[in-house]
Amino acid sequence: MSALGVDPAAAARTGRPGAAWAALAVVYVLWGSTYLGNKLVIVAVPPLLTGGFRFVVGGVAMSLLLLAVRGPSVFRMSRRQFATCALTGLLLPAWGNGLVTLGQENVSSGVAALLIASVPLWIVLLRALTGDRPRPATFIGVAIGIAGLAVLLLGGTSGGSGGVSGNAWWGPWIVLLAGLGWAVGTFSSTKLPTPANPLTLVAVQMTVGGVILLAVGFGKGDRVDFGSVPAVSWWAWVYMALVASCCGFSAFAYTLDRLPVSTVATYAYVNPVIAVLLGVLVAGERFSPVQIVGGLIVVVAVVLVVAAERRPPAPEPAPDPGGADPELSGRDGTMRA
Repeated sequence: MSALGVDPAAAARTGRPGAAWAALAVVYVLWGSTYLGNKLVIVAVPPLLTGGFRFVVGGVAMSLLLLAVRGPSVFRMSRRQFATCALTGLLLPAWGNGLVTLGQENVSSGVAALLIASVPLWIVLLRALTGDRPRPATFIGVAIGIAGLAVLLLGGTSGGSGGVSGNAWWGPWIVLLAGLGWAVGTFSSTKLPTPANPLTLVAVQMTVGGVILLAVGFGKGDRVDFGSVPAVSWWAWVYMALVASCCGFSAFAYTLDRLPVSTVATYAYVNPVIAVLLGVLVAGERFSPVQIVGGLIVVVAVVLVVAAERRPPAPEPAPDPGGADPELSGRDGTMRA
């Protein structure tokens, strides 16, 4: 620690804010488009198998790329690091993405994305429960986002806001449960030991999550008739596996290592904007006026959360050389108990 209590390692991690924000923009765009991608695939493929094959293919592809570029040593990790990869693989690709895809059978792609706005609320609560103290402005932004979420849910359904199988009361709740998994996985990634290379974490996460989804899907009797899958579904499937998954998860891991976790979680606010636009323009989805108002409230909330998390905390005052007891002061200027 320095005399002002600033960790040099932490400062180095935030030394390139421009690259971190560019990576977050990639997350916004790629993950915002996956909701439409899911909709295009699950018309012909069971939801759990849709996600399972997507993440297994993406995870294996990234693993092969890492092996070719960095060699086998890139996958050298401790048992605790592998446990983190497996746990977050369960929480993020399997629980998070898997339940979103399942929910989209009865929820439109745009509404599903808007419902994931619950992620920052869960994360702020997790931070508070573990001793962190988010800024009051962060709580205000999250509260506004949740208000927008409530307006969205109270708005009911419109003629074009159902999923590929129609509407069901439990569809939105499955998506909200998916948000809880995403929040816990996102939060855990910042607290537990991870491999030195963030791409290694991503590759193992996707592979583990994909295997879990395939095991559950096949275990409950899901099957795929590959010959009957239309071309548009194949293209969407390939895009999600190789572009949205590999590039999106890589950018996500990078931003988690460079930006505050609440800032990274704002993808849950921005993605809906992209998902709604794509749903309307490509899939012909329609939303009621109340749903539109709820979505706009959520977008306003992300501005507040990002602004609150980007504001640097006030530096601690330097100790007074004449007033500090040398027996109580450490060499780095911090006070010893």
